[in-house]
Amino acid sequence: MKTIGSLAAAAALAAGAVWGTGVAEHSSAISTSDLATSAVDTAIERGAAYLLSQQAADGHWSDAQMPALTALPVWALCGSGMAERSSAISTQTAIAAGVRFVLSTQREDGGFYVPKPGRGGSGLGNYNTSVCLSSLFVSGQAPTAALLKARDYIASSQLTGDDTLAGGFGYDKASRRRYADLSNTAYALDALHRTAALEELRTDGKKVDVDWDKALAFVEHLMKTEGPDAGGAAYNDRTPQAGAVTNASGTVALRAYGSMTYAAVLSMCHANLDRGDPRVRQALAYCEQHWSVDENPGMGSQGLYYFYDIMARALAASGVREVGGHDWRAELAAKVLSLQRADGSWANANNRFWEADPVLCTSFALLVLELCR
Repeated sequence: MKTIGSLAAAAALAAGAVWGTGVAEHSSAISTSDLATSAVDTAIERGAAYLLSQQAADGHWSDAQMPALTALPVWALCGSGMAERSSAISTQTAIAAGVRFVLSTQREDGGFYVPKPGRGGSGLGNYNTSVCLSSLFVSGQAPTAALLKARDYIASSQLTGDDTLAGGFGYDKASRRRYADLSNTAYALDALHRTAALEELRTDGKKVDVDWDKALAFVEHLMKTEGPDAGGAAYNDRTPQAGAVTNASGTVALRAYGSMTYAAVLSMCHANLDRGDPRVRQALAYCEQHWSVDENPGMGSQGLYYFYDIMARALAASGVREVGGHDWRAELAAKVLSLQRADGSWANANNRFWEADPVLCTSFALLVLELCR
């Protein structure tokens, strides 16, 4: 019988699988000497130590009303390597306490969230549940039943219908308004793809999944096909996160930007599109044209650490070694190392998307460095 541990290992291998042949044939293998591995290891140790110092007595980090802000440090600590050391009792204890806290927030419907009565939603249930499911699965410490219930919750949150939001996911399943965006969609698809092997452990005979064709249609709708943003992806077709432009015919279009384009790449990877697919080629061409580790292209410093995280996950999952001749692992690792603060943490001076929170940014930074390493 397959165990959670063996399933997690298989999922980790799948996450790093290379797509089929296509663009970027010029890419060369990464030399481990190109990455200052000792510097990366030291930075991870310092960042992990910072996270350990910030955990509350009940096991949560940052904001007890947002389980994802505890799940992210758990996820980061699990990949840091600190828990495997002989002197790592504190790390193991912190992970276990964080897992217990996250599990305590699971509701009857399977979601991980803290209800917000009277606010027209369930406390960002989709976002929290997607992050928590991935984190708990990586930890290997959560009951199978809890993880399967979370998969049920996320899958049932996918929007149906025939409008441009169909196939996507929003922040909150219980929201009073119909809403979806590419960021939440990428988190949901990533969590479901990462944990797909859990379906083998169901005892009731039913299988839970999403409509991947509908999800892909939602992503494709947000990708630009012409103009300076060609190949890039927008947040959705209603919220101008990066502003809007008016074309020659007078049509207003929402701008594409870096982090959403990488979210599209990750989502297409999970939907099993080959790297030779024209949509994938266009997205990667946008990434080459707008390559940067100094800013979130189209957004500047807004959501910078989220950008680093989604970039690393998308490129690692797709098997891309270089982007426009750039060794993304080496350049991204060097940039993140340069931003670490004296106390071992990372934080963004721009607080949009909560990034002034050093727990959030430090978790993102550690996840990035772990993929670069």
